Amino acid sequence: MKKKNVIDENYLDKIPSHKEELKWSIDDKQLVTLEMENKGVVNRIAQKLIRKPKISYIHLEEFGSYIWTNIDSKKSIYEIGKMVEEHFGEKANPLYDRLATYFKTLESYGFVDLK
Repeated sequence: MKKKNVIDENYLDKIPSHKEELKWSIDDKQLVTLEMENKGVVNRIAQKLIRKPKISYIHLEEFGSYIWTNIDSKKSIYEIGKMVEEHFGEKANPLYDRLATYFKTLESYGFVDLK
């Protein structure tokens, strides 16, 4: 049985864009923090019972922050990957498997749309 590769050939052609309603900021070290509002009935109950915060702050590390700041609704995942490779060199490898997994994660949490 052949192992299925994480990357679908067309996946790298997708163009990511930030969700408009998602707030984010960059600190003085160029690291990104995403602000995710915890909405919905279950979250409201958790906020009252176990003091879950209304907003969760997701701090991206160096790679994630670099990728996030280069999402502009114009560049494809492949093009962003080339920029990551140029910026980080060998530290970025295995580049496209990691990048595909990262974008699938961002999409699953509702942080980005892929077109």
